[in-house]
Amino acid sequence: MPIMMRIVLIVLVVAGLIAGIALLLRWLILLWRTQQRWYQLSERERVPGVGDARGDARSSMQMRGWLGRWLYRAGYRASRAAPVFVVSAIVSMAAGWAVALGFIFSGLQTVMEQNVVLVPGGVGETFLPVVWLAPWLLLLMLATAPWLVVRRARQQRIELVEQDLPLALELLSTLSEAGLGFDTALTRILKTRLAGRPLAQDLRMFQADLLAGRARTESLRRLSDRLDIPSISIFVSALVQAEQMGMGISRVLRQQADDVRARRRERAIAFANALPVKRVIPLVVCFLPGLFVWTLGPAFVELFKMVDTFIQVGVRS
Repeated sequence: MPIMMRIVLIVLVVAGLIAGIALLLRWLILLWRTQQRWYQLSERERVPGVGDARGDARSSMQMRGWLGRWLYRAGYRASRAAPVFVVSAIVSMAAGWAVALGFIFSGLQTVMEQNVVLVPGGVGETFLPVVWLAPWLLLLMLATAPWLVVRRARQQRIELVEQDLPLALELLSTLSEAGLGFDTALTRILKTRLAGRPLAQDLRMFQADLLAGRARTESLRRLSDRLDIPSISIFVSALVQAEQMGMGISRVLRQQADDVRARRRERAIAFANALPVKRVIPLVVCFLPGLFVWTLGPAFVELFKMVDTFIQVGVRS
């Protein structure tokens, strides 16, 4: 790599690091202020008779900020989850820059370029953009690692809740039809195999809200806000409507259980129908080039040798 290009690259990297550090410091200050406001709101909620109606209407989830809500709904619910995530994001970004710069200035990229160019037939030159982008791809992978981990945890939590919700609704409707109250039926369900699952954890928090003196509709809305899953939101809306209109809870639960199973079946059918279309990209990108190289590669090599021989004969003549 030319010296001038290295100097320009170093200047750009230093400027990017300074700008990134400034943005992260501002983000940490905003996050600290948001956490302080949320802590003050939580204190008002814990002390009876403190706080106005407007403060009570705004849930604690809204005061966490988007990062706190995202981590909370992904299962990272400790009080220090947001600062730990920010620190891990900074460390992973610094590690990504270190690996990328080490990849460039250690000469490994130059060695890879020289070896790729030596592939016969000029085929290796087509892979040069991959070699040039390799350090920045490593930087991107390391910098986005914390975000991908939290995103995967959120997806797994949604999958577990959607797996347990139909069974929980079936049990609730059956116990309600047998004459048990909603709260008693919910307590019995939480002692089954659902114990220890994400849905059971949030349902216990719903029971804790009821024991703390909150209204049932408010506790249900807090449950929906904590999970932020469409199926849970529909279920909570139906329960709130039944609570306000005085409808039979067992009939509502049975209907919701049937609807949840129907939506799950429709999603499975849609996923199965989309598989042939999704297979096209890996087939075209991964398998077809390998098949072409395996079948036509020797023929192209022989063709390039013949062309080189004709060129050398023409030059001699």
